[in-house]
Amino acid sequence: MIAGAASPDISVVVPVYKEEANIRPFLARLEPILERISARYEILFCLDPSPDRTEDVIRQERARNHRIKLVVFSRRFGQPAATMAGIALSRGAACVAIDVDLQDPPEVIPSLYTKMQEGFDVVYAKRRSRKGDTRLKRLVAWTAYRVIDRLSDVRIPRDTGDFRIMSRRVCDHLNRLSEGHGFLRGLVAFVGFRQAVVEYDRDPRHAGSGKYNRFTGSARIALNGIVGFGSRPLQLLSLAGAMMAGISLLAGAWYAAMRLAGAASSPPLPAMALVVMFFSGVQLLALGLMGEYVGRIYDEVKRRPHYIIDRAAGLDDEAP
Repeated sequence: MIAGAASPDISVVVPVYKEEANIRPFLARLEPILERISARYEILFCLDPSPDRTEDVIRQERARNHRIKLVVFSRRFGQPAATMAGIALSRGAACVAIDVDLQDPPEVIPSLYTKMQEGFDVVYAKRRSRKGDTRLKRLVAWTAYRVIDRLSDVRIPRDTGDFRIMSRRVCDHLNRLSEGHGFLRGLVAFVGFRQAVVEYDRDPRHAGSGKYNRFTGSARIALNGIVGFGSRPLQLLSLAGAMMAGISLLAGAWYAAMRLAGAASSPPLPAMALVVMFFSGVQLLALGLMGEYVGRIYDEVKRRPHYIIDRAAGLDDEAP
C-alpha cells in the first residue's frame, strides 16, 4: 500500500499466466461493472512471466486506462503466490480476487459488493453449477471439498474457489500471515470475521486452457487444504496404527493357540504375501503423509520470499 496515496474504493486482483486471448474480453466486461460501483477502482494484474503477449496486451490496455496496473514476477511463482501478492499490493477498501478466464463472471461482483455492505467482511462466491467441466473433474472436486471439510480444523466453505470480496482489515490480516502455500480459501477461513455467500453459475472458460492438471489439480488443492489446515490425518494414522497393532496381536494369539492345540494353522504363501503387501502399502502411505507435513515445515522455516517482483506499472500512481 502506497503511503499518502488516495485509496480506491475497490481493488480487483487478477493472477495471470499465458492469458493473452482473455485480457481484453475480461476488461470489456469488468470495467463497466466497476464504473457502476465506483469510479475509484484499480485492476491489478499479477503476471507470472509468460511466453505469449499477455504483458504487452495489459500494457496496451493500461495506456487506455491508468487504473489498470501490472506486476510482473521474476519467474513463475504460481497462481496462489500471485494472488497473495496482489492482495498485499492492493489499496482498495474492498478487494476482489478473480481469475481472468471468465469462468467466474465479473457480473457477480456487484452482488458480492452489495452483500458486503450489510456488514460482512468476506463474501465468497459459491458455485451452483460448473459448466464446461467434465464429469470426472466435477466428481474429483466434489470429493475434494468434502474431504477438506471433514479433515480441516477450520471451516472451509464447500464448492468455492478464490473468487470473493474481502474488506481491508481481512486483507491486512492476510498480509500478516507468513505461510507460503497461499491457499486463500483456507487462509480467509482462518482469519474469520463475518462471512457470507452468494451463489452463481460458473461458465466455461472463454479461451485457452487451464493451467492446473485436469486430473491431479483438484487433488493437489485438496491435499493443500488438508495438510495446511489440520493434523487430523496424522491422528487418523495413529488410530489406524493402533487398530492394526491390535489386530496383529489377536492374530498372533490365535496362531499360538492353534499351534499349541496341534492344528495346522499356517496360512498359504499367497495369503501371507497379500497381507505383507497390504501393510507395506499402509506404511508407505503413512510415510508419504508425514513427508508432506515435514516438507511444509521445511518450506516455512527457510523463510524465503513468496514472490519476487521484476517490474511493475502503476503501483506508484497517486490516484486510483
